Amino acid sequence: MTEKWKDKLTDQLCLALLSLKTEDEVYCFLEDVATIGEIRALAQRLEVARLLSEAYTYPQIAQQTGASTATISRVKKFLEYGADGYKIVLDRLKETEDTPPVPEEDAPGS
Repeated sequence: MTEKWKDKLTDQLCLALLSLKTEDEVYCFLEDVATIGEIRALAQRLEVARLLSEAYTYPQIAQQTGASTATISRVKKFLEYGADGYKIVLDRLKETEDTPPVPEEDAPGS
């Protein structure tokens, strides 16, 4: 699992992500810490994971996302044998689909 890459710097990154309170704050942080290409690659992988979890085929996923079959295979491997990070995020995103969004001015900590 994370033992291979977990250290003080990655701990700090995780804490930084956890400290963000709004979608706008996340956008600002991502824009500063990563290139647009890196952000889009992460977003693409998450969409690939979502589509795989909904039983889409590789050709359907490739067509919808532009992801290569290598990327799709890699994501599938982590969905099946990884640390369950995709599963956690996809489950939480699905929960929020069922819940109306909180207006930013009403969000806790605003």
